[in-house]
Amino acid sequence: MSIEFNISSQYLRSNRKKGFVSFISGVSMVGLILGVMTLVTVLSVMNGFHKELRDRVLNAISHAYITEYSGSVTNWQDLQVEINKHPDVINSSPYIERYALISINGKAQGISIRGVDVDLEKQTSILLNKIKHGEASLTKNNILIGSGLALQLGANVGDKITLLTPNVSSGIIGIQPRFKRFTVGGVFDAGINEYDNTLAFIHINQAQKLYSMHNKVSGIRLKVNDLFQAKDIVNEVANSIDGNKYYGVDWTKQKSNFIKALNLEKQMIGIVLSLIIAVAAFNIVSMMIMVVTDKRADIAILKTLGMTPKRIVKIFFYQGLTIGLIGISIGLILGVALSLNIETIVSIIESILGFQFFPKDVFYINRFPSEIHILDIAKVAIGAFILVLAAAIYPARRAGKVEIAKVLNYE
Repeated sequence: MSIEFNISSQYLRSNRKKGFVSFISGVSMVGLILGVMTLVTVLSVMNGFHKELRDRVLNAISHAYITEYSGSVTNWQDLQVEINKHPDVINSSPYIERYALISINGKAQGISIRGVDVDLEKQTSILLNKIKHGEASLTKNNILIGSGLALQLGANVGDKITLLTPNVSSGIIGIQPRFKRFTVGGVFDAGINEYDNTLAFIHINQAQKLYSMHNKVSGIRLKVNDLFQAKDIVNEVANSIDGNKYYGVDWTKQKSNFIKALNLEKQMIGIVLSLIIAVAAFNIVSMMIMVVTDKRADIAILKTLGMTPKRIVKIFFYQGLTIGLIGISIGLILGVALSLNIETIVSIIESILGFQFFPKDVFYINRFPSEIHILDIAKVAIGAFILVLAAAIYPARRAGKVEIAKVLNYE
């Protein structure tokens, strides 16, 4: 171990005996600890929220889907057999996606109608397992509607609902929009307003009749074994069938704006919270300048004994760096510990204060999910280390420029 590091360690210990300098040093370290801990915790909680939202969205839109360039798929049964042969495809299900006007009790709402086969749909999504009232049955002209839509229309299980489609039919009274009466068989709760307020399920055979699609479907939805490889998998499947006729769309394309918004939010919050670490780093600069001023006599004596300015710089550089590394290390440990136990801690705080941060009747996500990413921790550690490194350089260089004659003249 070098003599410079030994001297810097002695200075760190000796500062504890000097009240004001020790206080400033402690404040600088505590600020760095709090900054690192807060940034790690917030990023982990945001990762948890993103995962929760992503899973809920994927429950409604699936990992990917394949369709024809014409907009509808013919001979979908044979196509489904070919799709299921791909080793990375777990399950698949046909679907019809169209728009309609739903009407009940004088109230009307434009919605998205999804025609599905219940048994096949449950293999690609758990959305039909989120039934809040009634049951997931689409027999006997049943329809499943979202909880938000049911609330808006005042519809309950067993009520009759009319679906009015853009398709027209010719009859005795002339051309008129095609409509059909359905019975509310169940109410689902997806946990996302976009689907709870504007989505309804009917049987795929009813959708084919209602929209005059005969034996066609809109496409085939896929569930793959690795959702982060969904783009490559669906492209492979489409090319293996007929790349000139079929194309695939994965979940990142379906919800590209949603994903970009989540990532941008995380980046902006990370940048804002990084300012806390920057402030702590500036505190280290102020503290080290005070240490250099306090140790001017020691610096002069060391130079008199033959120590070069470069070695003097190393002494105070090591001192600032040590304070920073200790603060970063403690902050990372506390941040990880807090992230792992955030739900328990929040529950304790809620029980003490007597209120909930996310009431169940207001928020769909009523807890603090947390997911630690090693990459985020590495970025925080590296960023904080660079700031500490920069903060330690100026005071250390200033220490190396102390003039022996001026110092000894006043001592």
